[in-house]
Amino acid sequence: MIKELDTVVLARDVPEHGLVGGDVGSVVHVHRDGEAYEVEFVNAAGSTIAVLTLNSADVRPMADAEILHARRLAS
Repeated sequence: MIKELDTVVLARDVPEHGLVGGDVGSVVHVHRDGEAYEVEFVNAAGSTIAVLTLNSADVRPMADAEILHARRLAS
């Protein structure tokens, strides 16, 4: 189960915030026993890009065997 402060992977694009599936965020709040999550996405400087409420189908836990990847954020 995903819990607060876990690193999660976005499972779909959120174009209105410049996010794409595969982007990594941190859970800042869990709603209704995991039905939804408040997830913060930040840039490399640590500035918040977006804090979104996402359904459980919109994110997945990051696996230990995955590697992070950098990409330029669309303006």
